[in-house]
Amino acid sequence: MDPRTYAREQRSRFLEDLQSLIRIPSVSTLPEHYADLRRAAQWLEQRLRDLGLRAWIIESDSHPIVYGEWMGAPGRPTLLCYGHYDVQPPDPLDEWQSPPFEPTVRGDSLYARGASDDKGQLMIQLCAVESWLRTAGRLPVNVKLFIEGAEALGSPRITGFIPKNKRLLKADAALVCDGMFFAPEVPALVTGLRGLVYAEVEAHGASHDLHSGQYGGAAPNALEALARIIASLRDRRGRVTIPRFYAAVRPPSPMEREAWERLPFDEQAYLTELGIDLAPGEEGYGILERRWARPTLEVHGIVGGFIGPGPKTVIPAKGVAKISMRLVPDQKPKAVLRAFTRKVQRLAPPGVRTEVRALSLADPVVVAPEEPAVRVAARAIEEVFGRGPVYMREGGSVPVVAEFINALRAPAVLMGFGLPDDRLHAPNEKFHLPNFYRGIDAVIRFLELLGEQAPSG
Repeated sequence: MDPRTYAREQRSRFLEDLQSLIRIPSVSTLPEHYADLRRAAQWLEQRLRDLGLRAWIIESDSHPIVYGEWMGAPGRPTLLCYGHYDVQPPDPLDEWQSPPFEPTVRGDSLYARGASDDKGQLMIQLCAVESWLRTAGRLPVNVKLFIEGAEALGSPRITGFIPKNKRLLKADAALVCDGMFFAPEVPALVTGLRGLVYAEVEAHGASHDLHSGQYGGAAPNALEALARIIASLRDRRGRVTIPRFYAAVRPPSPMEREAWERLPFDEQAYLTELGIDLAPGEEGYGILERRWARPTLEVHGIVGGFIGPGPKTVIPAKGVAKISMRLVPDQKPKAVLRAFTRKVQRLAPPGVRTEVRALSLADPVVVAPEEPAVRVAARAIEEVFGRGPVYMREGGSVPVVAEFINALRAPAVLMGFGLPDDRLHAPNEKFHLPNFYRGIDAVIRFLELLGEQAPSG
């Protein structure tokens, strides 16, 4: 039996295994789920060992890494497969049509937190490996699996771990299944990811909250200060006002722009999906270029003062805002963070002190479509899905990809199987099951074709 026939015969069990992993509420941002993170890591470790891989957990206080390898193909390339088992919080719970950690099939989709991001796509890789080992008894390439549990936190430990463990992770290419098609039945290979600076801005006024009747008009208001700072970080044209913010921006090539213009992008459908009448943003750029190739600054939350029912006339002494900047080549996260910090300090009104804390940094990434491993992935996708992939960028950040490229010198194949309407990070996240099954077939074929390539060095 060939691997793809095996995979088709095992579809119901593969789905059951995915559902079992999803039922573990491995939310990485909440300490009350640290035990669940360990349970998910142990589940994956056992799964890899059952397949015959050498596998172990790389310990951590809260977010363990799972590593596994099969190195029985001497003279063949080595592929580093990446995925993450942690998920976002499911809130707000009352908007879910079915419980977030009780995976439910409705129509052709599996609904649950983590179904698409990233447990479903992680399991695609594991199921492809199983299909080869259970039929041929071996893989056509050497495979290393690197599975983390802190991606939702920005992979803070991983970016330091990879450079210190180059020998363990050394590979000829890296496969990342953590993304999406451009549109239904329009598979894609991602050639760029934006980088990230995620920071927390804390504003301090008086030493304690004050009565607005007694002190109003003569005391600093930390929340008002934050509002003024935030409002001044972008101008009316949608441009970020941090000095030299755009100085290092490398624009997409004319060839990329032309390719994007040929994509089947329906602007009105995009607006309708979001429930808006127009798309605000940086003037002079189309929606796709704003999302993929322009840097941004967004506010994610503000906390402070009194927000309970009824009145409380308080002047808050402290306020906190969470702000992120998505970066593009050749912007450097540390340089942007320094410039952002100076800008915030200059914008602080009299009587208010500010503190900026970095929560996550990630470099932007660009991958050439001409890379041999990317060409192999394109061929595998075309054979399985009946059409070649489009090449696109994504606006999000996958911090480890930059480390694979910069520290390991391993070209990254960004081959995701989600759909744009999978509602990642939102209630009713889903994964299109036909893409789950065809994704397994595509990775099976990718492994086979990659095995025909000569290893580097």
